[in-house]
Amino acid sequence: MKFSYRELKEITAAIELTNNSEPTGSYEISTDTRTISANNVYVPLKGESFDGELFIETALNKGVEGYFTSKKDNIFTNAKFGLFVEDTKLAYLKLSNYYKKKIKPTTIAITGSSGKTTTKEIFDAIFKNNRHTHKSALNHNNEIGLCQTLLSMPTNTEFLIVEMGMRGLGEIELLSKYAQPDYAVITNIGTAHIGRLGSRENIAKAKCEITKYMSQNGTLVTLKDELYKTTLKDFKGRHLTIDETPSNFKPISMTKDYSEFIYKNNTYKLNVGGEYNIKDALLAIQTALLCGLTPTEIQTGLATYKPIEKRFEETKIGSLNIINDSYNANPDSMKAAIKTFIELYEGEKILILADMKELGADEIKYHKEIGTFLNQFEDIRLYTVGDLAKNISNETIHPTKHFCSNMDVAKELKNIETSTHILLKGSRSMKLEEIIEEIKK
Repeated sequence: MKFSYRELKEITAAIELTNNSEPTGSYEISTDTRTISANNVYVPLKGESFDGELFIETALNKGVEGYFTSKKDNIFTNAKFGLFVEDTKLAYLKLSNYYKKKIKPTTIAITGSSGKTTTKEIFDAIFKNNRHTHKSALNHNNEIGLCQTLLSMPTNTEFLIVEMGMRGLGEIELLSKYAQPDYAVITNIGTAHIGRLGSRENIAKAKCEITKYMSQNGTLVTLKDELYKTTLKDFKGRHLTIDETPSNFKPISMTKDYSEFIYKNNTYKLNVGGEYNIKDALLAIQTALLCGLTPTEIQTGLATYKPIEKRFEETKIGSLNIINDSYNANPDSMKAAIKTFIELYEGEKILILADMKELGADEIKYHKEIGTFLNQFEDIRLYTVGDLAKNISNETIHPTKHFCSNMDVAKELKNIETSTHILLKGSRSMKLEEIIEEIKK
């Protein structure tokens, strides 16, 4: 969207720093001087390791006419205008929200401890096949990502699908304030970020912030979890819990390539296996029904869904069939991945499990719990990588080898000659994809 000078100033309640006559042009928003152009206005952002205000002059040298700043002494005489605001990121959010209000899409916001990106992609598959739809790009789930999503929205957008991530309390509330969802979806309340928040109760509180600025007739859609009762006791909107009783939901079949199930007397097929993927699909299906889509439209949309990279992504190298699910990891998603892998693949199986990060003071306990969890299964081998993952090995009854690096794991796997299925699961920072790259060499 292009903003007039007057809109830029009034929407953000900015103070003009120059005495020039009012500009008559219209401007798109840019926060990056590497890609900025003359028809942009520069909004400098700040982070832990960068300060965009240091690059205002760079933007002006590239032909930009105006800029925002949070410093009153940041006056550049070669600019047509400079606008002072207390917080440039807040100005960015206000401008983005202004544009959203002009387009007026039905807005669906998604959060959760795990599965939110997969759920967002399932939503997108359902809706884009039937309606004009716009979604958050992969990992654009913070304030800056929300602004980028809103400002890149086509003018004919009917449904807006935004993913909301968080690292602490108050962050999803801020996203909700400027997204103002009509429908909110919480995939689950797990243990991701428990190191920062301390308990599942606090995680529930943080996730339920998504309801804070919902539209007056908004609806929250979740799976069943007793934590919602206490966390949402003051919520005035509608809370719909997915009914998974046999009369309402019935699995039909599941392979590594697809899942088929009945929900509310209609059969749906998803192009991926895994019980947790079915749960994500149920949330999307129910919300789509609330939005007025027919079961036939939903079925057609689901058929176009494709799994995300590093989410149960298969790579076959010689006798090895490697399933890469190392997009991220916490105790809940690791257990779900292990269970799905063991259920879907027959024959020789090796689990390669790496450290799960950001689990706080109880990180050793959570890794030990994975080892105990493994003891219910038969005929698996376990390889672990990382200091924390060694605690998984210590608690399991299965044959185990521990490795100090991904390269060491790759060397071990190169010696396997029999047909073997291998699961890679760990936090993204463990870079388990290096194992695949090394074997390919």
